[in-house]
Amino acid sequence: MLGDNDGILSGAHFLDGDHACAEGAIAAGCNFVAGYPITPSTEVVERLAWRFPGTGGTFIQMEDEIASSIAIQGAVWAGAKAMTVSSGPGISLMLEHIGLAAMTEVPCVFVNVQRGGPSTGLPTLPAQADMMQARWGSHGDYEVIALVPNSPQECFDLIIHAFNLSEQYRVPVLFMMDEVIGHMTEKVVVPPRDQIKITPRRYTKLPPGEYEPYRAGDDLVPDFAKAGDGHRFHITGLTHNEKGYPVMNAECQEQLVCRLVDKIRTNVEQISFFHEDGLEDADVVVITYGISSRVTMRAIREARKKGVKVGHLRLVVVWPFPEEYIRRLAKQIEAFVVPEINLGQVVLEVERCAAGTCDVISIQHAGGAVHKPRTIYDAIVEAVR
Repeated sequence: MLGDNDGILSGAHFLDGDHACAEGAIAAGCNFVAGYPITPSTEVVERLAWRFPGTGGTFIQMEDEIASSIAIQGAVWAGAKAMTVSSGPGISLMLEHIGLAAMTEVPCVFVNVQRGGPSTGLPTLPAQADMMQARWGSHGDYEVIALVPNSPQECFDLIIHAFNLSEQYRVPVLFMMDEVIGHMTEKVVVPPRDQIKITPRRYTKLPPGEYEPYRAGDDLVPDFAKAGDGHRFHITGLTHNEKGYPVMNAECQEQLVCRLVDKIRTNVEQISFFHEDGLEDADVVVITYGISSRVTMRAIREARKKGVKVGHLRLVVVWPFPEEYIRRLAKQIEAFVVPEINLGQVVLEVERCAAGTCDVISIQHAGGAVHKPRTIYDAIVEAVR
């Protein structure tokens, strides 16, 4: 399988989600991946290990997930575009380093192919129970971006978008696949290189001596500089000033952490990404993400045949949550229905935003399979009685 000069495999392919994710990472310019084998994500790094020799990339199988999650950050400071790949138990080990990437503003991507948990759980079966972990897993106040694909094509397209967002906002981005999407095989169209939008890393134009690594402009995102370019600065997980040096006081904490949070929160409308269907006159809106969105489609079709005015809101970017949009929508409808392969996670955000304005119905599933469309259909119909 040969690609263009830069390794892009333009054309139509028959790929599963894991392999499509790998191809999308290559198309995004990813040239460093560190990881440790874990079901159901291993196929991503297996393909990258096979493809990277022909694209100039480097894959390292580290001794564990902790080493993997710090190796990618060192690679970024050396100028690489980097990601790591794991599943629930491995991501749990990486959480401290996700916080480090948020604090030091390292643009990188963490891929989580979700499986049933907790602990070892169901290694080869699906779940969506890491959604709150993705948002709140590390300690302290910080913001991340998390995307959720629902097809192999989106695994290709959205991993590119994930890298672009990480570069634009200098933030760790989580790519929340699930086992079904990772192992589902469908047609994936890879466009030519000149049709793929890539956000370049924003390197400083200041000379050594004038550059401060955490001095941000109006967009709250500092310019970047890599090791070896002559700039002298300090990288630390401690609370730090604009030069990067530790400053242990409340004033510096306020200035730094609020900026880290605000660079995402003030751009929610630009970052938010969702698909709408039939919301114009809906009485009920089903909110979904990942594989649950595909199972829901049959239930919605059947409900519409019965005359129910039901709309579908599929979240592609789950974090940051589109709370203002949900608040406005809640005032126009009778109920939200939220099917998730967990015991109620994203539904908590829907309830918070709805704030009693409309009903919120949680359709829970402990994992190991997907919902039966009939279960979702029954909830839709019940919501309008």
